[in-house]
Amino acid sequence: MSLPQGGAWPPPPHGVALLQQSLWSAWYIGDPEQLKAAYGTVDPSFGQHSDFYRYENAKSGTLQQGGLINRVARYFWARPNLSGNRKAGLHVPLAADIACASADLLFAEPPQFICDTDESNKQAKDRVDELLNDGTFHSELIEAAELAAALGGAWLRLVWDKDVAGSVLIDAVSADAAFGEWQWGRLTAVTFFTEYADPDDKDHIFRHLERHEKGAILHGLYEGDAKTLGKQVALADHPATMPYVGLVDAEGAIPTGVEGLTAAYVANMRPQRRWRKVEGLADLGRSDYDGVEQLMDALDETYTSWMRDLRLAKARIIVPEDMLVNLGKGMGSAFDEDQEAYVGLNIMQNRETAQDITIMQFAIRVTEHMTTAAQIVDQVLRSAGYSPGTFGAGVDQPRTLTATEVVSRERQSERTRTKKSRYWTQALEPLLDTWLELDALVFGTGAVGDVDIKWAEEAESDPLALAQTANQLALAKAASTKTLVAMQHPEWDEAAIDEEVALIQDQSGVSVPMLPPLATLATPPEATPPSGNGKPLPPEMVAQQQGK
Repeated sequence: MSLPQGGAWPPPPHGVALLQQSLWSAWYIGDPEQLKAAYGTVDPSFGQHSDFYRYENAKSGTLQQGGLINRVARYFWARPNLSGNRKAGLHVPLAADIACASADLLFAEPPQFICDTDESNKQAKDRVDELLNDGTFHSELIEAAELAAALGGAWLRLVWDKDVAGSVLIDAVSADAAFGEWQWGRLTAVTFFTEYADPDDKDHIFRHLERHEKGAILHGLYEGDAKTLGKQVALADHPATMPYVGLVDAEGAIPTGVEGLTAAYVANMRPQRRWRKVEGLADLGRSDYDGVEQLMDALDETYTSWMRDLRLAKARIIVPEDMLVNLGKGMGSAFDEDQEAYVGLNIMQNRETAQDITIMQFAIRVTEHMTTAAQIVDQVLRSAGYSPGTFGAGVDQPRTLTATEVVSRERQSERTRTKKSRYWTQALEPLLDTWLELDALVFGTGAVGDVDIKWAEEAESDPLALAQTANQLALAKAASTKTLVAMQHPEWDEAAIDEEVALIQDQSGVSVPMLPPLATLATPPEATPPSGNGKPLPPEMVAQQQGK
């Protein structure tokens, strides 16, 4: 399939998704002005590239009729400023915290990438260890995971440039920078797009389309405006696409030489409830903010009201006019707060007109606001699939939690992590197989094999809790030294455990004797203890004493 030949931009139905993703992006960024822009309460020219109005045509049709436009009118950030004064609004970056926590749960403890190959191709294992089990690639995964949590998914594509790196690179791309094509739930092609706006004419836009298909990557440059893709022009017409001129063939394609697709889509969570019946959008992932936007908006309104109470509750005083100091003709008068003595004049005040200094200070509704905010935060986290303990809630409890209680408090977050890791495995493993094959082809390494992902443990065990458990088992003589060592160090292999057991026995001076077979432990007839008269005891008495 070739590149498109003009048409509307963005191509339907992707404009609907881009518009919604622009709202999620505003929450993720957390800038109050961008939130106002996202909900249409400020000048559309706000922002360098008019991100939130680039897809204005997507507001037609389904969204216009009882959908997004009517719904956002109830939002705190969507209310127009009728007074003309600057509207004070405080944003709580809960959305950014959620995206960061999602990435931490998945990749704070990085997974291990294992190459499943025979011993004859050790190069593949070494290549995987060198390039994938590396901090650079792990950082790329953290970045992609945070974007996926915010926008519902993230793209990963394979790129290579021998002048930049000596291997094929895996590049993370935001979900709102590509259009995917699926068949029976499987990604068949994806088109990445990059826009280059003209600073002198915002309606004049160059777009670079990079389409990944099986066996080829196509590049095309288009000259259009905000609502149309425009006509295809030569790659040499823009400096950003000039490097591709000598790489593509007559059809604008770069053959990859591999069978697999050189891009993958990682869904944050499925199903996509909003567009489950929309072809082309049903396979997109679901953002962690999906369905809780109004709650996050209410949280901002709560904190804005709280800060308004603080501003209004500043101490103010009302003083009689004769306590003011005249600053001169046309300069007005002022009250000196540091003055300690005042001289009153009888001609200016008497008993009936005398005034005292009046202090005005309104109450701050701290408890009401705090309780409301805490309830909203708890509901947002629960709806997004996270335990409040993941965000530090309850850490100031007066008692020490047991290990069981800690696991219980984190259970919802762990379930969410487990589900998300499956989507990452589903997308990453085929892409990494293609990555290793493409890397061998481009750089001639000869390293070919299948790459598997081994995820880290869901949560690190508390060493103190493990030590206490092992101590109780040892006192009860309910576990061997080897079992206790394996419990304390679950990540160790058999050889390391045996070595540690030997060290413990050497240091304690205790050795485990080799016991004879149980059959030899029975007392032979001639060795039975004698009775009081020197004769051997009967067998039944011997058995009774041994039983004692």
